[in-house]
Amino acid sequence: MKLDRILPYARILLEKALSPGDYAIDATAGNGHDTLFLTRLVGNEGHVFAFDVQEEAIQQTKKRLVENNAEHRATLFLQSHDQLINVLPEDCKGKITAAVFNLGYLPGGDKSIVTEAVSTISAIEQLLDIMAVEGIIVLVVYHGHPEGAIEKDALMSYVTSLPQDKAHVLHYGFMNQRNAPPFIIAIEKRS
Repeated sequence: MKLDRILPYARILLEKALSPGDYAIDATAGNGHDTLFLTRLVGNEGHVFAFDVQEEAIQQTKKRLVENNAEHRATLFLQSHDQLINVLPEDCKGKITAAVFNLGYLPGGDKSIVTEAVSTISAIEQLLDIMAVEGIIVLVVYHGHPEGAIEKDALMSYVTSLPQDKAHVLHYGFMNQRNAPPFIIAIEKRS
């Protein structure tokens, strides 16, 4: 297949946005895969801030970082991503060049704990205020469960209403796959 699948394409977008020394956000730390990937992109001079509401996710992410000698490149917050404006250091504001969200529930975890549109949209709005110009927010939208479908609808309504002088919005996904395949919303800050 020559078309990039969803997760590889999300990583391509993050690679375009990040350079060594940059700041990045993993808004849904989950099992730590994206946090670790981001630490590799920002290098020793950069830093990743990862958020999750589940202790299990933070512990898994911490373990993955330690196993890969990358724990010094990340700060983990046992908090919702809609609190990022309150906990990020002042010196990183205006310097964040990428953020990633994997929406839905923690793979292998409690499926009753899911991301919600209100907190996700709040986090996006905060990021658009504090990111560097041309910073990219990548949302991987898993909507094959009832709460995910609700979040998807709210997100699509929100992102399509963003003024084009504020952000470019990309929708990437496979349209003819069964079982509500995940898709990407990418937002590039313009001003």
